[in-house]
Amino acid sequence: MYSHKKSPLVWFSHITVLVLVVLWTIPTFGLLVTSLRDKDQIVASGWWTSLSTSTQNLIYRTPGEAGQTEEDGLYINTGNALEDGAGKVSRFGTSSLRPQEFEVGQTVDLDDGMQLTVEENGDYRLTSPESFGRRGERIFVTAEIPPRFTFENYRNVLTAEGIGQSFLNSLTVAIPSTIIPVLVAAYAAYALSWMKFPFRNLLLAIIVGLLVVPLQMSLIPLLKMYNAIGQTFDVPAKTYVGIWLAHMGFGLPLAIYLLRNYIAGLPRELMESARVDGANDFMIFNKIILPLSYPALASFAIFQFLWTWNDLLVATVFLGNSEQTIVLTARLRELLGSRGGNWEILTASAFVSIIVPLVVFFALQRYLVRGLLAGSVKGG
Repeated sequence: MYSHKKSPLVWFSHITVLVLVVLWTIPTFGLLVTSLRDKDQIVASGWWTSLSTSTQNLIYRTPGEAGQTEEDGLYINTGNALEDGAGKVSRFGTSSLRPQEFEVGQTVDLDDGMQLTVEENGDYRLTSPESFGRRGERIFVTAEIPPRFTFENYRNVLTAEGIGQSFLNSLTVAIPSTIIPVLVAAYAAYALSWMKFPFRNLLLAIIVGLLVVPLQMSLIPLLKMYNAIGQTFDVPAKTYVGIWLAHMGFGLPLAIYLLRNYIAGLPRELMESARVDGANDFMIFNKIILPLSYPALASFAIFQFLWTWNDLLVATVFLGNSEQTIVLTARLRELLGSRGGNWEILTASAFVSIIVPLVVFFALQRYLVRGLLAGSVKGG
């Protein structure tokens, strides 16, 4: 009896794919968890501890004279040093040099006859024989804080000024910058596959060579050329047309290469039968090639859209950072820069920026593998 056994190479391939999936999934999941955590807990501990309590050093300032009451000749300030009263205080202090100087429940003497008591639940009582000042006193507490999850990070990002306009600007850049190269490359790929003309193979070799040209090397010459044309025809420099043309130029080599491999692998009998029926190249392309090329078109459209949506360099060069044209990636960069090193803003911004690419990917992913493998195997 014959038993089919998988070769070691197949098992190695499966394990490698599984490892790669895990290596990509874990950081993404950690980023998502971090974006939903309280900003203080993000700094205090890693995302893998998000379901356990974390030890945090907090600073609380009493309201001073604005929150004082008078009782038996003493001025009193009371309240809770923990946010929302959640957590358990283990130590407290009144100086940044000694934040864990006292035990909870202990009454300590401060300057000018003031006394301070901090309880385990965060409640404090501060008394003074004289009226408190406007700024109040600082209380340093070390507390065990339970897990806290919030949508406040996303609320801060989504309600930031200009986010909506930047979102529309990114769509205005990404959609035409995806459609235009796909259409141009489809025509070029058909010509390189099934039309006879001089230097066809040389042209194909040049296109393949352009795949390895770095964007940074060609960006400045392209910008100079575009500005020269704009000055000649009196066209504004910072326009959407410029960035559409730039993305088209950078995306065409890969698009033509992928689509040419796919179209060249289509059965020759289809084209010959169409020519016998009197169809010309334009009719063959529109009636036969395009309907059969949806997998290859969709696979490149995914890559092109992801690149143009996440692009920052080309958008900054060709559009600038004006309020009318700034894209989402540039807006989120400015938002992060204005907030210093706030990790909660960075993580929430990252997930806001990938929402649209995820929708595009899952909508077209069934064509992705078919399009990438197109032309790798030809039937006899």
